[in-house]
Amino acid sequence: MTISALAFTLLNVFVKSLEGFSVYQIVFFRAAGSLFFTIPFLLKSKIPMLGKKRGLLVMRSIYGLISMLFFFLALKHTAMGAAVSIRYIAPIFAAIFALFYLKENIKMVQWVYFGIAFLGVFIIKGADTQFQIGGTTYALISAVFAGLVYVTIRKIGAAEHPVVIVNYFMVISSVVCGLIALTDWVHPVGREWLVLMSLGVFGYFAQLYMTKGFQQCETNKIAPFKYLEVIFTTGIGILYFKEDYGVFIILGMAIILIALSLNLKVKTQN
Repeated sequence: MTISALAFTLLNVFVKSLEGFSVYQIVFFRAAGSLFFTIPFLLKSKIPMLGKKRGLLVMRSIYGLISMLFFFLALKHTAMGAAVSIRYIAPIFAAIFALFYLKENIKMVQWVYFGIAFLGVFIIKGADTQFQIGGTTYALISAVFAGLVYVTIRKIGAAEHPVVIVNYFMVISSVVCGLIALTDWVHPVGREWLVLMSLGVFGYFAQLYMTKGFQQCETNKIAPFKYLEVIFTTGIGILYFKEDYGVFIILGMAIILIALSLNLKVKTQN
């Protein structure tokens, strides 16, 4: 899980550093790079790429694409640590959507923790005065659509291989963003090629090692290590990008992570 957090952090840093490229071109390289891993795996394993629940696979991909676009926008428009912290409230939206669409229950104490987490978001939002439309808003929209991703994957269930789900997401993202990016394409030069191509590599291995972590340890014990990404990203943001984290942003981030950890503890209790 620590390796996964490091890989996600490097992905965030590279996205932040690509100032001269549109978010569509960045998403295109992020998605296209992962296809070098997913397609060979599916071919070697003789797993049908089109899957069975194609409508849900397309919906999951669209939700994921929107979430990724807004998260990358958030990274460009606000402090990285704040954007990552807000993105982590996606399970809250997933729980709310599941309440209506999957008829799952939410414990009363979870609603309290949800409220506390949103208080952290509002504190960060109040401190985000750099832009008319703050990066925290983009991160919040990203979290909403990530919540829809989680619920859609739950509806797909075990009917599809995980790599089929990811491959759908990467194919649709690369095609859609590739076509849009052509209208404002910036030709990479020198090390920019390396940075852009590495997005898919870091994204793939971040997902891979996160999956391995969950497979080898109980969820309530390993999941909090996901939040190392916030610490790593914040540290690099301060040291490399000279990001300014005021007291209120740090407070908001801490409130979000504490509330999410408490919610996870309640959710995993028998």
